[in-house]
Amino acid sequence: MKSQGLPIDFTPQNKLSHKISEEARKTIDFINQKIAAIESLPQIIDFLFEKMQIIIPCHRLAVSFFEEDGKRLTIYYVKASYEPLYLNPGYSADIDNSSLERVFASGEIRIINNLMLYLKDHPASDTTKLLIQEGINSSITIPLNVDGRPVGLLFISSRDIQSYNLESVEITKMIIERIGQAVEKTYRIQKLSEAINSYMEMLSFVSHELKSPLDSIISLGTTLAEGYFGKMDERHREYVWRMIKKAKYLREMVSEYLTLSRFENNNIGIYIQDCNFYKDIIEEIYDIIKPQANEKNIKINLHLEQDLTLQCDINLIKIVMNNLMSNAVKYGNENGTIDLKAWKDEENIYVSVKNTGPGFPPEAKSKLFRKFSRIETDELMKRKGTGVGLYTTWKIIQMHKGHIKAESKLNEWAEFSFNLPLKQAVQK
Repeated sequence: MKSQGLPIDFTPQNKLSHKISEEARKTIDFINQKIAAIESLPQIIDFLFEKMQIIIPCHRLAVSFFEEDGKRLTIYYVKASYEPLYLNPGYSADIDNSSLERVFASGEIRIINNLMLYLKDHPASDTTKLLIQEGINSSITIPLNVDGRPVGLLFISSRDIQSYNLESVEITKMIIERIGQAVEKTYRIQKLSEAINSYMEMLSFVSHELKSPLDSIISLGTTLAEGYFGKMDERHREYVWRMIKKAKYLREMVSEYLTLSRFENNNIGIYIQDCNFYKDIIEEIYDIIKPQANEKNIKINLHLEQDLTLQCDINLIKIVMNNLMSNAVKYGNENGTIDLKAWKDEENIYVSVKNTGPGFPPEAKSKLFRKFSRIETDELMKRKGTGVGLYTTWKIIQMHKGHIKAESKLNEWAEFSFNLPLKQAVQK
């Protein structure tokens, strides 16, 4: 059996009669007996990597799990017989419209025996490019299911062309059920521990670093504006009230961050209404962001089409725009520019925020919209952030059936853009 560069799929129900060697059967039995007792995901993958090399070509072994209700796939652990690795743990990609969507939906085992030829037919596959850069030429993609529920994918890869055949499929089918149960158990334990630690850090940051100072600004500003510290002229009083208004908005936004955990349970409210994008959203956000930009002498250029109307949750999209614009200032160069563009066609509104600044490296792109993830370059780590804003932005865009992406040229610019349907189903 030769697949050239085209993937070959095998459903778990396919009855294959290829003979398995006695040595392979003994190794398979050993794996099935021992794997359930292993307590951590790295230990499972290390054990599998050692044993799989006895029975199947295996230069690289990786496990990925579905996140966000199956909308995203993230690599959690990789073991390889070589260095360097370019497709590393933490790499994350959306499933929709990807080549893995079929594997996820059908539960089929997929073999690709020539990644160079496969890339010619799928030139947009970033993961294939990274694997080829590592020297990988063949790959088996194996769905991990527990009680009929898909939880992730196991990837077995070889640096040789035409590495896998019917025997390879038979072998994976004989161990995959036990592997799925074992890795899912350890993954859930690991995720629970990470979630607890992350939420504690987030709540501590919000309560101590944001909420208390904002309450003080509002309280002292109100006292000042109402004349308790002496009479103020009308012009100065108006400035103070504008300050109070902006501080109250920021306090409300902090409350939205505190409800981040509700996203996990799909328990966040979304209230769809008619919206004028400039008057209902951008006008207020511009007033909030402009003073921040002035402090760094950043020029904000607005390029907005006329009559940009849509249906959305105005308060949630305000959070999106505040996140993107404030990030553009925070991570922008002094004396630089921010370009905010918005336009629409018959079905969607399109928005982009581009700044001049340090940007981000290509390998960081897949991590941008993950919860609590920060890009650890020297320049970006100098600027404070929680890793919450872009994740919240991604969630809100998803709730509106939209899509968000990011592009950058390192040390020159970064651009975040999204699109939303103009019409939204009313959610009750």
